[in-house]
Amino acid sequence: MSSTHHDSSAPPADPDGVTHPVDTASAAAEVSGAAADLDAAVHAPDAPRGYIRGLYDRFAHLVHEVSKFGVVGIVAFVVDLTVFNVLNYEMGVESLTSATISMVLGSTVAFIGNRFWTWRHREHHHMARQYTMFFLLNAVGLGIALSCLAISHYGLGQIWPALQSPLADNISGQFIGSAFGTLFRFWSYRRFVFRDPAVAQAAMPGTPDSADEPAGTVPRL
Repeated sequence: MSSTHHDSSAPPADPDGVTHPVDTASAAAEVSGAAADLDAAVHAPDAPRGYIRGLYDRFAHLVHEVSKFGVVGIVAFVVDLTVFNVLNYEMGVESLTSATISMVLGSTVAFIGNRFWTWRHREHHHMARQYTMFFLLNAVGLGIALSCLAISHYGLGQIWPALQSPLADNISGQFIGSAFGTLFRFWSYRRFVFRDPAVAQAAMPGTPDSADEPAGTVPRL
């Protein structure tokens, strides 16, 4: 009796009896390519996260300035709030006078902190100009805060007496007024007082930097 040996490794035959060889090299290349595509997809950076990181890298210097400005502002706000309440409710000084004195003292603390910490890397060659511009712009911010207090205490307070209470004065003058005044101060200080030396030099006509700078360049924030 003869036995027939069946080779399991032989390629299967088509129904028409014709066998087709398998191209193992092409199959291996396709598998390798698919694996590479899968690995690239798995390890690709997350698009939203990369976008956020790009924004942070672009505005990192502004974030640091805002953080420092906020810390200085909190310290100045505590000084402002404490002096206002001591003068107004412990010593009996009139509301607007108390607010003016407290804001001047708080602003002095703010100037020292911003001058020697927040914007210590910026232009500091004209100290007389800085002091003058700082207190002029701070007076505008002071006027914004006092306007909020005056509108609440002397304007709306005539209609609703509850707005003449200590709580209402603190909310209108120390919170709402100070918030609007702080936004104005941050913009104006870094724009006019503690200027970026590179931007200030580029803005001067006839300087090499302004001449070499290509048209349409947007200054860094």
